Amino acid sequence: MILEVAMLDVKPGQEGAFEAAFAEARRIIASMRGYLSHELQRCIENRSRYVLLVRWETLEDHTHGFRQSDEYQRWRALLHHFYDPFPVVEHYEPVF
Repeated sequence: MILEVAMLDVKPGQEGAFEAAFAEARRIIASMRGYLSHELQRCIENRSRYVLLVRWETLEDHTHGFRQSDEYQRWRALLHHFYDPFPVVEHYEPVF
């Protein structure tokens, strides 16, 4: 299992629109091969910051299967214009 971690800084004042767009986008990612689960959490101290955690079976399910798919283009159109700056995405693997 691979954990994708993305810190999402949404443009202030766009939080509600972002959450509405994510409600649609989550169905896209959930339909992808290798997808296991996800969570979107909102920061208490900074209400414009979110963390997205996505669990994938393999790294390639995310980096190749999802990111090179037509579905990713729809995901991008729904969400990417909300971010400032554009998020850094990292992948983690279990230690134990």
